[in-house]
Amino acid sequence: MALFLLSSLLLFTTVTSEQDNVCFVPELAANLEIADHQEYFNPGVGLALSCKLGYTPVSGPRKIICTVSGEWTKTKLMCIPKRCPYPDAPSNGDLYYEDTVYQSEINYTCSEGYMLTGASNAVCQANGTWSTPVPECIAVSCALAPVPQFGMVIYDKRVRGSTTDYRTTAVYICRPPYAVFGDPIAECTANGTWTNTPECRVVTCPPPENIERGYMSSSGKPDYDYKETVKYGCEGDHVLVGNLEIVCQADGTWSEKPSCKAPCSVGIQRGRILHKGKKIWVKHLQPNLVLHQEVVSVYCMNKDRNCGYAVPTQCFDGTLRIPECFEEPSALQYNLNASSLPSEIEQC
Repeated sequence: MALFLLSSLLLFTTVTSEQDNVCFVPELAANLEIADHQEYFNPGVGLALSCKLGYTPVSGPRKIICTVSGEWTKTKLMCIPKRCPYPDAPSNGDLYYEDTVYQSEINYTCSEGYMLTGASNAVCQANGTWSTPVPECIAVSCALAPVPQFGMVIYDKRVRGSTTDYRTTAVYICRPPYAVFGDPIAECTANGTWTNTPECRVVTCPPPENIERGYMSSSGKPDYDYKETVKYGCEGDHVLVGNLEIVCQADGTWSEKPSCKAPCSVGIQRGRILHKGKKIWVKHLQPNLVLHQEVVSVYCMNKDRNCGYAVPTQCFDGTLRIPECFEEPSALQYNLNASSLPSEIEQC
């Protein structure tokens, strides 16, 4: 009986000792894993270590062993993310990414005027390849610009076939008496559409008015069509300033009318003037008229230096201002001693 009790005690002690020294599931560094996930392991049992999907092992033993003390042996095994090849940017495009390791992402974009064909992003996969191929950037094109009724389109560059390139511009023109309503210039945009299509509408202008001291070539019609013109002229020695003709505009009004500017008389009785490059006595200016914007010069005296000099003045719509420095000679000086006048003595 005593022998039986002793045997039982020894068996209990052995089992208890073995259970006390078992190893439990090991705590592993990030990205490491084991295939066997039982609750505990006996001393001497080895476990193979591997890297999780998308990671590559570097340095250190790939196996740990359960020791009699219930501890696993140490390992310096590390798992680093797999790396994908450096990506290429699409032609006429660009790409944005921070890294090329497992689970990194690329975002693709196209330059203005190009459309992306393919996936706009890609992810680095566990096998070290990108999830999608590099997309293409295809040049944007528009269909031919729509042509309004009674209108036509002029492109800024040669157009072949039934499409136009990005940023091609189209200028709209309407056949008179129709005029363009809306922006007359359209552009092929980055989304493949035109910015606008104007309309062609009938436009008329009321009879134009005459100008002061002038006349016009009007037929007396009750109204005038878009782009019809009327010419103006001036009476006598009046000078026409502005456009010779006015045109009926797209908004139903006439373009700016010209005006007739009056000539000037030279307001001195005695003396010489410089007119059109020639010195003449004012009494010989026949008729005594200077046309609008014409320049004449009178002669003034520099008394300190005893010399004469010409001072120009310009006719403006009937007014010719005589410079203040001009002194009109007396009849006696003018008739008997004309050689002493500022126009006749040495010039400064």
